[in-house]
Amino acid sequence: MATLTSLSVKNAKPGRHADGNGLYLLVRPSGSRQWVLRVVVPQPDSERGKRSDFGLGSATTLSLADARQKAEQWRKIAKSGRNPADITKRQAKADLADEAKKAITFQIAAERAFEALSPGWKNAKHRAQWINTLRSYTFPQIGHLLVDDIGAPDIIDTLGAIWLSKPETARRVKQRIETVLDFAHARDWRDRESPSKAILLGLPDQPKRGSHFSAVPYAAAAHTIRTIEAANNTMGRLALRFTIHTVARSGEVRGARWNEINIEDRVWTIPADRMKAGKVHQIPLTASALEIIKQVAPSFQGDNSFVFPSARGGMLSDMTMGKSQKIAAPGTTVHGWRSTFRDWVAEQTNFSGELAEMALAHTIVSKVEAAYRRGNLLEKRRALMIAWEDYLTGQETIVAHIGEARSKKLLA
Repeated sequence: MATLTSLSVKNAKPGRHADGNGLYLLVRPSGSRQWVLRVVVPQPDSERGKRSDFGLGSATTLSLADARQKAEQWRKIAKSGRNPADITKRQAKADLADEAKKAITFQIAAERAFEALSPGWKNAKHRAQWINTLRSYTFPQIGHLLVDDIGAPDIIDTLGAIWLSKPETARRVKQRIETVLDFAHARDWRDRESPSKAILLGLPDQPKRGSHFSAVPYAAAAHTIRTIEAANNTMGRLALRFTIHTVARSGEVRGARWNEINIEDRVWTIPADRMKAGKVHQIPLTASALEIIKQVAPSFQGDNSFVFPSARGGMLSDMTMGKSQKIAAPGTTVHGWRSTFRDWVAEQTNFSGELAEMALAHTIVSKVEAAYRRGNLLEKRRALMIAWEDYLTGQETIVAHIGEARSKKLLA
């Protein structure tokens, strides 16, 4: 027979207060109140059965009437031979697993997949490329998304930017995304496997392998720039070399004026009105870039004059630079060097994709970028540009934060 009332529950002193049929109100000295149910679970080898106590919830949120109703449901379960305590423990564990799943982002899943799988890969270069391509091409776009929430549209949007322009890289990135998602599925961080078929259905057919693309492959970058350097130093070739070393856009280089160049600080500051994103952009100048500046110095006609002027003193034409590029690497474009640089960062270095995007003056809205912006970006990018210079001049072939020491030495 029930002995508790709503008022007695509210005013109960510390201790154990019975309501009947195994339901108790447990009041602790701290004042917390909890409903506890005692049941006897039938056992095949015992006439008395197994006694089990377990909590139903806080008396603050669970009323007396609700506690009685809940207790009756659990009594029926106990009579069937199932232990309510075991069931609640399993449910609690499942709830924790669900909470853990909610904390696993694509970036976390990718990093854990890499840690788990890479020890079995014998090729060190492949190991570095595997995670670097994900850092460069996926983390800025989907790294922050929960791995359980990622669907075909997210992957299609991520791959869309490089699917036609960098087909080989895009295919590798796709395969690695699928590996991460399947790994997450195996670890129960994701309810389904990778939507491989749906991804392909949402992307256009790629050009046949072997087709000629506009960018110089990064493996041929050093040879190409040596070819350019070996020719006569016309203004077009000097501007092209400067473009390659700064990875700036053609129009930004052709429109560069002397008052934007700070030789002492080794920085080129491009005003907002000349930038595609409408924001001031600073480019650290390497020794090679500064050497080119020295070579064009005789053309100086005033602070506001062009650094790389045409024969008549105006802005150099795009065709002039393009002609020099086509002679050195037929079928490629000046703008393609930005893709060459981007691929090199992803495939050959440990520099982050976000840093590369910022070197290219691309706009990325992400928490990672915000963190970068709070740091000393110019010096981080200086190290990156020196590493790029080393690669172009043949001083280094595999770069992993190479250049930081050199940048410090140059600025000393």
